[in-house]
Amino acid sequence: MTTLTDTAPALFWFRRDLRIADNTGLEAALARHGAVLPVFIFDSHILDDLSDRRDRRITFIHDSVRELRAKLRAHGSGLIVLHGDPLLRLPELAEAVDAAAIYTNRDYEPYAKLRDDAIARMFAERGRGFYSFKDQVIFEQRDIEKANGEPYRVFTPYKKTWLRRFEETELTGDAPDTPREADLSRLAPSASMKGYSDAWTMADLGFEARELWLEPGEDAAQQRLAHFLPRISRYGEDRDFPAREGTSGLSVHLRFGTISIRECVRAARRETSSGASTWLSELIWREFYMMILDRFPFVVSHAFQQQYDDIAWPGKDEHFDAWCEGRTGYPLVDAAMRHFNATGWMHNRLRMITAMFLTKDLLIDWRRGEAWFAEGLLDFELASNNGGWQWSASTGVDAAPYFRIFNPILQSRKFDPDGSYIRTWVPELRGFDNTHIHWPAAADTHTQREAACIVGEDYPLPIVDHHEQKDKAIALFSGA
Repeated sequence: MTTLTDTAPALFWFRRDLRIADNTGLEAALARHGAVLPVFIFDSHILDDLSDRRDRRITFIHDSVRELRAKLRAHGSGLIVLHGDPLLRLPELAEAVDAAAIYTNRDYEPYAKLRDDAIARMFAERGRGFYSFKDQVIFEQRDIEKANGEPYRVFTPYKKTWLRRFEETELTGDAPDTPREADLSRLAPSASMKGYSDAWTMADLGFEARELWLEPGEDAAQQRLAHFLPRISRYGEDRDFPAREGTSGLSVHLRFGTISIRECVRAARRETSSGASTWLSELIWREFYMMILDRFPFVVSHAFQQQYDDIAWPGKDEHFDAWCEGRTGYPLVDAAMRHFNATGWMHNRLRMITAMFLTKDLLIDWRRGEAWFAEGLLDFELASNNGGWQWSASTGVDAAPYFRIFNPILQSRKFDPDGSYIRTWVPELRGFDNTHIHWPAAADTHTQREAACIVGEDYPLPIVDHHEQKDKAIALFSGA
């Protein structure tokens, strides 16, 4: 990057990039200005929309920001932490420190785009610059599209173009996964930031701290990547089995930017195994869904395949409640939902199974399930959550055909063959053998007594018949 050093200070606004290493916008700000004041804002518009005052995501963000501040302090600088409306707080801060510009990394969600456009206009009116950079993806916006300028709607051709574009760009000498190295000596000294921060304990923010299933922060993200890499060659074989340690566990860190997407792509490309290729493909899926959200923002509340937008879903509220609470009588579905409710985490294979069960077995609108996941997922990512739900419901881009419906019992036998995942999260079923644990409703009375679990008393009877509901789902979609 060309160095255009300005002696006037600049602000760098941390958001979904809670790290110092390999941070595009931070590197740009430090290259262009003699002093950069880092700032983070607990956005009240986002926080006020959260109904759960014990939301795990706030604990993750809070603790990651605390680590970030400590890292900046170790470089003789600091972090200004504010709480409120960015449209009010950022101009106030810029005026107070006489900042020439604000730098940040781009966000592609609808609210963030509107917010950033408003701030950019506000800063321009005051003679200050607003600069945003590509950081949370390798390719963005119109980087990957068809020859006619239209966005892709199917993943496989998108992926092929993504890989080809990557190779073409790499040959020019500026590979898309090149790390961004910042000159941290240009961080503003900590003394220049005193008196600007708000109080920002969890209590000050109006939230309670929660125990998390993983450590937050940049250091923890590096440790998790290092722990995953020796297993990456088996990723393709292990990733669908929830009882195995088969996935990277990095989705939360990618969501909040405690690790850069470039580092993950570099790690995948260093390996030659099929597992590494499969993991890279999953990272590309993440960008595909981000592109869809950016180019087709209506998917937030509407079906991408609009012929299915007005389906009259006949599912029952009591069935939705049973699904949410993990008491459907389908053991793998119940295990997944109980695990999710307890931790805010769900394995990707189980996300597909539970989502398809809600939409195709219980015939409940995908938007209700998507909202439930959005409220509880620690790694909630609007683009991926929406894309995954619409895929499972057969309403989205490159979706599963509506007549291809997972059988939750067969999925259980295939991906939790010894029932170890079910036994962990549905302990009342522990006494069943590896055959009956997947469908205890079929066990005779003697077997149920031997297992110390009477179906209908100690564990729910199945709330629907899968085969009957499958026929109803196909009729529902074919009539749309």
